[in-house]
Amino acid sequence: MKQVLQPIEAPFSQEIKEILKTYPQRNGYILKLFRVFANSRRFLKKGIPNLLDKESPLPMRQREIVILRVTANRNCEYEWGVHVTAFAAHVKFTPEQIRATRLVKSDAPCWPEEEELLIRVVDDICETANLSDATLAKFQSAWSLEQQLEIIALCGAYHSVSFTANIARIEGEEFAATFPV
Repeated sequence: MKQVLQPIEAPFSQEIKEILKTYPQRNGYILKLFRVFANSRRFLKKGIPNLLDKESPLPMRQREIVILRVTANRNCEYEWGVHVTAFAAHVKFTPEQIRATRLVKSDAPCWPEEEELLIRVVDDICETANLSDATLAKFQSAWSLEQQLEIIALCGAYHSVSFTANIARIEGEEFAATFPV
């Protein structure tokens, strides 16, 4: 029998409902992605660490750069669009920077030096699962050990998010941005 990965619909079991309460919501709306996660209680509960909390050692702007670049690199318009809509204005991305997260190399003139390095780090992790010696030295100088691990974890988590959203063929949320052309 064919098993199709898709967002589950309410009513949810009590256990799933309780777990979903811990996920971000938009005016009580549970994102399609989270409802796809809910196909597995275990995955919903443990599969994707919540790295968007206030305890992150990275500033929100840097976290969003990592997330937008990973999801753009993995061609995940669903998650890229949700994050652009939810966070881009708050972290003061310019329209040029939003476009650059998807369409331009890390050395785009719209990025300050540290953010350009962060994009290069993310691109290398996405492409090779490693960093060249030169990039690694800069990475180690720019961020603390805790921040380095956060960047690596965000890359891994948003690879999983992108894989899930793409494989489930989740259509974009009505409110979410779409990739620039």
